[in-house]
Amino acid sequence: MKLCERGPAGFIVTDEGQRVLEAANRLIASIDNFTVEVNEIQDRLVGTLSIALFDMTLTNPMANVSAAFERFDLLAPDVGLQVRMLGTNDTEKSVLNGEVHVGIVPLHRKSASLDYFPLYSEDMYLFCGSSHEFFGRNEKKISPHDVRLVRYAGLAYQSPSMLISQKEKLNRQAEVDDQEALAILILSGRYIGFLPEHFAKPYVDAGRLKRIQPDRFHYSSDFHAIIKRQPKPSRIAQTFLDCLREAHEQK
Repeated sequence: MKLCERGPAGFIVTDEGQRVLEAANRLIASIDNFTVEVNEIQDRLVGTLSIALFDMTLTNPMANVSAAFERFDLLAPDVGLQVRMLGTNDTEKSVLNGEVHVGIVPLHRKSASLDYFPLYSEDMYLFCGSSHEFFGRNEKKISPHDVRLVRYAGLAYQSPSMLISQKEKLNRQAEVDDQEALAILILSGRYIGFLPEHFAKPYVDAGRLKRIQPDRFHYSSDFHAIIKRQPKPSRIAQTFLDCLREAHEQK
């Protein structure tokens, strides 16, 4: 099989190469899982734990993920960590194929192959930048029809904001993979988009962002930890999941 092509135009992976790469990632993940299982036979928490987080977790006052890592390190100091920032679809896919042991995602639909554990939430609002036509306009003079006419930027993967934008028939003209890129587009003044209130606050205070019709264009996003339903999680994964739940129950 030809796995890649290299030439003056650059380097690209072929379709066969992409499938081999995905198979190799699953193989590496299975070896890591084998190591964990053997160590658990010896009643030792030793191995590697792979975790996927959603972006902008740090600025959310409702998220207590850092405290969960602190608890986990006290209980399992010999476990190595692999922490990745992934979108909802990639996190679910990685948990299902064994590359990630525990993921944190905003809930938009449930898979029968995953178990879900509620952790925290965040408030989402529609924003525009300071040079956007809506910024200086009286709120009462911005109609839902006006909002549907201007350019909207949103996340490229399945998320609550995608469902809201489809329901409101917003004019999607740009897609991004994370919320930092989304904020950059909104701050350009050429797009509107949904951002977490906690992340947008410093820019609102600095007069660079403004909420658009907050009573209408607003929703709460609930975040859950997810694990693969079968087989049951390893003791390492279960320990970290317990740390997550305990940290947010006390928040």
